[in-house]
Amino acid sequence: MNELAKQLNADIVAGNSMTFDMLSSIGKNLFFPKGILSQSAEAKQKAHKLNATIGIAKEEGKIMYLPSVMDAIDMESIPPEESLTYAPSFGIPALRQAWKEAQYEKNPSLSGKTTSLPVVTCGITHAISIVADVWVDPGDVVIVPDMMWGNYNMILNVRKGAEISKYTLFSDKGGYNIEAFEKKVREEAAKRDKIVVLLNFPQNPTGYTATHEEGRQIADILTRVAQEGTKVIAVTDDAYFGLFFEDDAMKESMFTLMCDRHENLLAIKLDGATKENYVWGLRVGFISYGTRITGDAAKVYEALEKKTAGCVRGNISNCSHLGQTIVLKSMKDPRYQAEKLEKFNTLKSRANRVKDVLKNEKYKDAWDVYPFNSGYFMCIRLKNVAAETLRVHLLDTYGVGLIALGEKDLRVAFSCLDLDDVEVLFDTVLQGVKDLS
Repeated sequence: MNELAKQLNADIVAGNSMTFDMLSSIGKNLFFPKGILSQSAEAKQKAHKLNATIGIAKEEGKIMYLPSVMDAIDMESIPPEESLTYAPSFGIPALRQAWKEAQYEKNPSLSGKTTSLPVVTCGITHAISIVADVWVDPGDVVIVPDMMWGNYNMILNVRKGAEISKYTLFSDKGGYNIEAFEKKVREEAAKRDKIVVLLNFPQNPTGYTATHEEGRQIADILTRVAQEGTKVIAVTDDAYFGLFFEDDAMKESMFTLMCDRHENLLAIKLDGATKENYVWGLRVGFISYGTRITGDAAKVYEALEKKTAGCVRGNISNCSHLGQTIVLKSMKDPRYQAEKLEKFNTLKSRANRVKDVLKNEKYKDAWDVYPFNSGYFMCIRLKNVAAETLRVHLLDTYGVGLIALGEKDLRVAFSCLDLDDVEVLFDTVLQGVKDLS
């Protein structure tokens, strides 16, 4: 094991030995290399005459670039130094700090709690992959609901070899299935000394966010299991954070309820600008940590950040400097909050329109509607036809595209529907059901 990894491990053990035990075999061996990176950073500070350390090209002391590239970028606003050069594997320091400050603003319950500085990832998909490397060994269990984003399986099961264990998301009464969740958590905790629980609110594909009471119960269940001796890694996929359209939906991340509850409970927050700031293709995500630490929390979090950044370094080296710069400049813009509120209201009006349309009795014999109160999506459960058969029929006959999930479920992304399109869409789906019936 590298000496740098040994030192990081010692720092983590000193603050919370249970957190160290949760690391995967890769995670225990990870470190952030000094070598070229640290020498280049040192040279950047001290090499005032000539700096020949890093693999970029310069001319006349400035970053070399193709005019055809920079013509697409406003050089007055974003010079080549802030767009074409490598970003640190940790992410741009100013962006990391700005995002952490925003996390505390959006989650007031974090006040007084210590968390890590976020590490930048290439979107949340990449963040999940990094978490899998750092914290999950082949054969470890990851607990998810039966209705989940399909890429979890690709990342965690197919690529990582983790066991995916599912519980039924909704109860017969229509809310979050707390009983099924607790049963599954305790069932898996009885088999092993570490479990990973993945929580996604607002949820893809259903558009559901736990209520305040449901969120409290989820956190209490995981805390009790941790208190009873099982190491619990609670990963919150907050990709659609902030898009909460109804009063009963939690307005803060589950991360806030778990990040300092117990030494055996590690909370990992995955979030990003991707959906929150409507910059899907810029691929800017973040990983943040929170747990109970004895002594110097900063030292433990710095060790976790270095292991995480080391994983990024060994995976894709670093994330887009241009993407990070654009996100940071937008966050610093005085128009930023007003712009976000405007887009939030647009999406909320679409969600409300879907609810109003689906109240119509004409649809009741064709499908049931799953609960939804947030995010981009909602789902219907078909009563009389197969989802995939209907999906293909709608696409071929009416030019309408939806996502089929399993045998009976269809996902509708109301995020990309104008208000006038909502009823047209569901009437077309109804006609498709009648065609096939």
